[in-house]
This record gives sequence, structure tokens and C-alpha cells, in this order.
Amino acid sequence: MSADEARQMLEGMLISPPPVSGADRISALPDNVLQDILSLLPAQEAVRTCVLARSWRHLWRSITSLRILSPNTTWYDILSDDPEPARDLWKFVDNLLNLRDKRTELHTLEIKFGQFSEEDLPYVSLWIRSAVMCKVSSLTFHHIGPYLCLDGLHLASRHLRTVDLASVALEDSFLDFASCPAVEDFKLHECKICFLGISSSSLKHLSITGCIFCPHDSRRRLHVSAPSLASLKLDGLIGIAPIFENMLLLEMACVSLGDQGADFCCNDFKSGILCGADNACPTCADYPGDYVLLAAISSARHLELISKPENGPNHKIEMKGSYRTMEGPPAISEHLKIVEVKCNAVDKRILEVLKFLRAFNIRFGSE
Repeated sequence: MSADEARQMLEGMLISPPPVSGADRISALPDNVLQDILSLLPAQEAVRTCVLARSWRHLWRSITSLRILSPNTTWYDILSDDPEPARDLWKFVDNLLNLRDKRTELHTLEIKFGQFSEEDLPYVSLWIRSAVMCKVSSLTFHHIGPYLCLDGLHLASRHLRTVDLASVALEDSFLDFASCPAVEDFKLHECKICFLGISSSSLKHLSITGCIFCPHDSRRRLHVSAPSLASLKLDGLIGIAPIFENMLLLEMACVSLGDQGADFCCNDFKSGILCGADNACPTCADYPGDYVLLAAISSARHLELISKPENGPNHKIEMKGSYRTMEGPPAISEHLKIVEVKCNAVDKRILEVLKFLRAFNIRFGSE
């Protein structure tokens, strides 16, 4: 059941006349079923159901998912000088968390607001800490606006499995994967990434889109070590490319190589090529291959490379290549079946990609 279906069902209770028999079929459902239905709704609507009947008065206190959604999520609202609507909503969230039944574990906390500033950090920190204390397994925090720095908040939970963040600035102290040993899904969208390492044996799905890499040492790369990683998505990145290690289980990789894409050494702006400084470059010295990012994802069973992602799906050129097993010893994953390269023109950047792929016995068209 979707949130819209749950909403329509509950609205029907308010506008429909009672059945002739006087029976309320929805209220007759077990409390745990009703709480699952309420968990699909935004928290504001879930709390309002307390007026439906006496038996509904306290159901919202034990729902397992809190979806706190701001009605104002546009740039117009962010630039507005009137903070009162947001302030009212924040007071509601404070009361919601204080009055919630603490004995009930929280599976999902989803916070999507249109307005936040540095002075609001104490609210955000309190909400997230409260969720962690309730053993939250899925945490989503999105807001529209300048990066919100969560450096003062340290996540540590053996129950947390999914982390989904947007428009935040992240330092090393925010998420220590050693303190979150169960995280399997990590999503970053339009974030400022200042930390230098992701090391997790549990991480299976990683998505980094529209983010900027800006470590305090601009010559250093983000290192990712995730031996259980099954899917990887990189899109619209700014800065020098991360280095990926230990990805032998990688099933699918989707990587966009835009004009601001990060696949270059900070001392050489050739796509995917190290500067050749014979280990004199601190960026390149820690990576043994000839390519920074492409070599790391070459073990994927399904690999998709996209140039200039700002053009969306309307690519003028689409090429599909396959691995030729008869042309020498395997230099790439034997499981790789298809490689897709989508672009608007076969320029120097794309030729570098094709040259790299040919080195691994991947051929396109009539090659």
C-alpha cells in the first residue's frame, strides 16, 4: 500500500456515512496493522488520525516510521523572510519525538525540509540522536539550500542499515562505519564531502550524485574500501575522483564522466590518466594502475559509462561492447557481459575511455 492509498482510505472514514450495521471495519483491524498503515503517511497526517475514534487516540505513538515532510520545499520558500511556518513544524517534530512511545523501535526516520540554517543544527542533531536511541534502521535527511554541516553529530549504531543524505557537508566525525557495522545502503546527493575514507565490510549499495569532493588536503583522494559492494552509482561529481578498492563482488556500476567529472589527477587534466610523476605526486602514488576510476570498476558484471550527464537521456551516440574471451588471458571480470558507453560525440575524452576498455579485451561494433 502506498502513502496515497493509505491517505484515501483514512479520508474515507471521515467523509463516508457509518455502515448500517454500525461496524467500523477499518478500526476492527489489529493495532499493528493500523500502525503499519499510519507509518506510510507523513507524520502530521498520522497524528491527526487521533480524532477518528477513541481507539485511534494513541495509535500514532507507536508507529515504526516517521516521515517528517515540509510542505515548503522550493527555492522561493528558502529565500522567504518569514520563518514561522518552518518554526511551527519544528515545534511539532519536537513534541512528536517527546510523546512517542519509546518502547517501540523506529524503523524509518525521513526528514525532508525546504529550509534549514546553521542555527537549526541543534534541532536536527536532537532528532537524529532520538532516532538512533530508538534503534532506527533507515535514516533520510534532505533539505534544499546551502550545505548544512553535520560535523558535530556522530552517528554510531549497530542497527542502522540505510543512510540517505542531501545538501549536507560531511566531515570524518559524522559517520564512522566502524561504529555502524550494519550499514548496507549509503546515498549522498549534492553533498560536500570533506572526509577521506569509507571502509565498510557491510556496505552493498553506494550512490554519490551531484557531490563535490573537497578534502582539507586538496591533493588527497577519497578512498573507498567495500568488499561487499554490489552496486555503485557516480554522477555529476566535482573534484578529484575517489579511489575504490576491494570490489570483487561488484554487480553493477553506473558512472557519468561529465565536464566537471572527477576522473583525473590533480596535476594532469587528462581523463582517467595519472600524471606519470613516478610516485612524486601524492595523489597518484597510492594507486598502482594507469587509470584512477575506470580500473577500479572494471570488475563489474554490468558497467555503464555516460559522458556529459547534463544532456540527460537524449544521447546522440550509444555504443555497446562485450568482452572477448578468445583474445588473450582475462584481464577483467569474467562475469562482465555488456559495457554501455553513451555520449553526444566521440571526442578525445571518449577515445581515452575506449582505449582503456580495449586494453581489457572489450570490443565495440565491428572491432
